[in-house]
Amino acid sequence: MRHSSSLVVIEPNKSWFDLKLRSFWDYRELLYFLAWRDLKARYSQTVMGLAWAVVQPLFMMLVFTVVFSKIAQLPSDGIPYPLFAYAALVPWTYFAKSLDRSGFSVVAESNLITKIYFPRLIIPLSATLGGLLDFAIAFLLLVAMMLWFGVLPTWKLVTVPLFLALTVLASLSVSLWLSAFFVKYRDVAALIPLLTQVWMFGSPVAYSASMVPQGWVAFYNLNPMVGVIGGFRWALLGTPAPDPMFLAVNVVTISVSLLLGMAYFNRMANTFADVI
Repeated sequence: MRHSSSLVVIEPNKSWFDLKLRSFWDYRELLYFLAWRDLKARYSQTVMGLAWAVVQPLFMMLVFTVVFSKIAQLPSDGIPYPLFAYAALVPWTYFAKSLDRSGFSVVAESNLITKIYFPRLIIPLSATLGGLLDFAIAFLLLVAMMLWFGVLPTWKLVTVPLFLALTVLASLSVSLWLSAFFVKYRDVAALIPLLTQVWMFGSPVAYSASMVPQGWVAFYNLNPMVGVIGGFRWALLGTPAPDPMFLAVNVVTISVSLLLGMAYFNRMANTFADVI
């Protein structure tokens, strides 16, 4: 019997943008294993199991409904406020949880990093992709709420995967920076919860983007989650569509941040085993 073997040559990156993307395919089984292991660890020995995926957005929706709809009486673009808020909380919760898991992922895998070679980018990527199951479960509840409130989906529903892809890329682009910084600066552990809290109120989660003063609109739309959340509401609930120009700016912002984040992460990955 013949056994095939392959030789892997490990050498420093020749440039900042030597991303070696082919290695993701070569190590696809490791990517799958890490994502699956994260899911099993998260839900093993839990009473509610996968139901925890909807607990946070559901309770946040209830709090927002009381505070922002009943007390502050904020407008919701003609949509029942619980549905209006939950439609934004589904992508936002995925984004926030991805930052939390991915930001600490490299340090959490220190034993693996110091023992074997593999593309380090797989670690934050697996942590980001591991949240898609939670997203899917929360999305099913969103569909049930739409039927309950009599809001039927239209052809716009086919654009949801595009906005989900933007959410994943936005999460990964930020996570790469945070995870690389956290290896060297443990202050990032305190920064991530603060960042997500401030970022949430800087995004149209609890309120409509139409409430933003005109003079702040251009600056406000630099936030990529503005286009993502607006896109989800438009695709599912029929609210006003995001401005195409600002949505294009969001795509460019996410793309540039992701490319630079991958370059910086790969450059710093050469020192991870020594610093950790």
